[in-house]
Amino acid sequence: MKLLIKFSLVFVLVFGAGFGAAAWMARGFLRQNATDQVLGNAELMMETALAMRTYTQKQIAPQLTRDELRKRIFFPQTVPAYAATESFTYLRAKFPEYSYKEATLNPTNLRDRPLDWEADIIRTFRDDPSDHRIVGHRETPTGTSWFLARPITAAPACLECHSTPSAAPAPMIAVYGRDNGFGWKPNEIVGAQIISVPSSVPLAMADKAFRAMLIYVGSVALLTLIALDLALALIVVRPVSKLSRMADRISQGDTDVPDLPAGGGDEISILAGSFNRMRVSLAKALKLLESE
Repeated sequence: MKLLIKFSLVFVLVFGAGFGAAAWMARGFLRQNATDQVLGNAELMMETALAMRTYTQKQIAPQLTRDELRKRIFFPQTVPAYAATESFTYLRAKFPEYSYKEATLNPTNLRDRPLDWEADIIRTFRDDPSDHRIVGHRETPTGTSWFLARPITAAPACLECHSTPSAAPAPMIAVYGRDNGFGWKPNEIVGAQIISVPSSVPLAMADKAFRAMLIYVGSVALLTLIALDLALALIVVRPVSKLSRMADRISQGDTDVPDLPAGGGDEISILAGSFNRMRVSLAKALKLLESE
């Protein structure tokens, strides 16, 4: 097997082993980084929902809940939870993988009724009111799903509609009835804002980045191998091939061969110089034997 082929195989084996280990670690890092990015997006969406709730409570509700309107018409747009949920529905047109819900144990609007796992999150907040944020994952029929949750507390303004049916606006009772959404207490944790996203989203992001990395690094490795092979051919293989041909001619009795270039200080140049001296010494020895 030629020296150049041997060198290429050694490079491929060594680089392949190192690249395999690096790729394994990089894939885990990319997946974790993608998960953090997705949860960061969920955090930003959560802050957007909170901002929508605040905007609705401070600017929209005062305009649509004046006494003369309050007695005649109920506007669901004045409810912060309704406004945040509806706003997120429009946001999902751009980010369909994310879902948002204001899960409430005793909601006025039954679409906010929690599922079992959502009720567990609410109870966790109730058991530890100091916990203001929960990040976790759960198994679903379609795979693992990540979620970000924050508690919903009954603020004093909420009790205007959620304390007792008699205190609630009559138009609201006409829409939702008297059976749900009442009995809330001041500063009680009544629900949780929950944003969910399938784990397939960060995994797809990580795998896409991983494939791109493999292509880029593989291309660089191929170009590097070609450059190293060219350098090896010029610096090592060609001088060694000349030495081999010269040795072959001398072994056949031909001592009239030109000197090899030996002007450098590297090992190949030193070897060429030694071979030149050996050739001269051998030629002199042969002439001496012939003269005797």
